[in-house]
Amino acid sequence: MLVKDLLKQNSVSISFEFFPPKSMEGAQSLFKTIQEILPYNPAYVSVTYGAGGSTRKLTQDLIQKLTLETTLTIVSHLTCVGATKDEIKDILLKYDQNGIHNILALRGDPPKGQKTFVPLANGFNNATELVKFIKTNFPHMGIGVAGFPEGHPECPNRIKEIEYLKAKVDEGADYICTQLFFDNRDFYDYKERCLIAGIKIPIIAGIMPVTNLKSIKRMSELALGARFPAKLLKSLARATNDESAENVGIHWASEQVRDLIENQVSGIHFYTLNKSRATLKISESLGIKDLSSMNEIKEIRF
Repeated sequence: MLVKDLLKQNSVSISFEFFPPKSMEGAQSLFKTIQEILPYNPAYVSVTYGAGGSTRKLTQDLIQKLTLETTLTIVSHLTCVGATKDEIKDILLKYDQNGIHNILALRGDPPKGQKTFVPLANGFNNATELVKFIKTNFPHMGIGVAGFPEGHPECPNRIKEIEYLKAKVDEGADYICTQLFFDNRDFYDYKERCLIAGIKIPIIAGIMPVTNLKSIKRMSELALGARFPAKLLKSLARATNDESAENVGIHWASEQVRDLIENQVSGIHFYTLNKSRATLKISESLGIKDLSSMNEIKEIRF
């Protein structure tokens, strides 16, 4: 099923993001995680590219495996980095032949050692061109794009940033999935600015719980410029070990999700880093396994 159709249902979609493992140990850990989340029947799962498109083949292999061996709806990340239009078309053709019809279209980060994005000859300059290409050549596919509630790190002009997002929507994007954030006020402000610009497609909120003290640095790298609210930092400063830090992160993310659901968010997308523990604890803390307890807010669809 296309993600855009899932989002039309009267429910909050819950989804997860994974990255392709680079070792047998990593693969075993990932598939253990997937087995643990399967009983929750997620609306979909997405699979990332590495920085600079470094895991493109691994991404394709993982997507094919998940499609063949599970009943999950799969969204493949697809970037403009290090690929020509012909190469992108070949990837899309293979996906189409294998029943993979959901794409998250991204410009992508520059390869390691390269400070700015430089398109290949006969490549795409940005995600807007990629969205248009997919919509033109594979009109039956569903297309998601990225959103940045705290602002895109390469675009300090927030007005221009929304204009660029609107261009992707005008070319055929079906929904927006945001980068991780820790203050829901940033998300709600972002939604309002989208509406002012005439962007009315669903916006899915990206959530990543803090799981240990070191993960703050990792999150800052994944989401350049990520803002950690002072209250969260104070709570983490009181944590004496990784277990207590994880409890702080789970509590904070749980309250974020609870508030988002109460305010009729279209979906929650968990950035898992291929681990299930924190995400499932958040779900349990909200009573999501017992859907009847959430009916007064809104139906939850895992």
